[in-house]
Amino acid sequence: VACTNNDVAKTDEAAPDSVSAPVKTPEREEVKEARKDAENQTRQAQLESDIRAREQRNNMGINGQKVRDDDALESEVRDKLEANIPGGLLSVDAKDGVVTIAGTVSNAEKLATIDNLAKEIQGVKAVKLNVKVAPVKQ
Repeated sequence: VACTNNDVAKTDEAAPDSVSAPVKTPEREEVKEARKDAENQTRQAQLESDIRAREQRNNMGINGQKVRDDDALESEVRDKLEANIPGGLLSVDAKDGVVTIAGTVSNAEKLATIDNLAKEIQGVKAVKLNVKVAPVKQ
């Protein structure tokens, strides 16, 4: 279940509460639940619908300008990551188009995709990563 608090958008409630928080090794059950939720067909359809709706709004722009606020960027990047990196425990923060992503993923291949996935979102100017490949605690 994607979560948002006042500071960051999270792909799962077990994701870090801050992009500057130390990255911890996730518990097996946390990753299992995050993956199960992200791979759920209903959740996938919801994420895809949310992304399409945001893109349609963004393409309309405001007075001809395509302005993106930080909260919208956080939510859209979070949805993109949740849909494409099941089991990732990631938090997203945005400030003036610069997106910072923190948390853990299960392997290097997933880590390598984060930057490009985030940059696919209109309005993302740069991406800072504080993401680690972390084996799941047994």
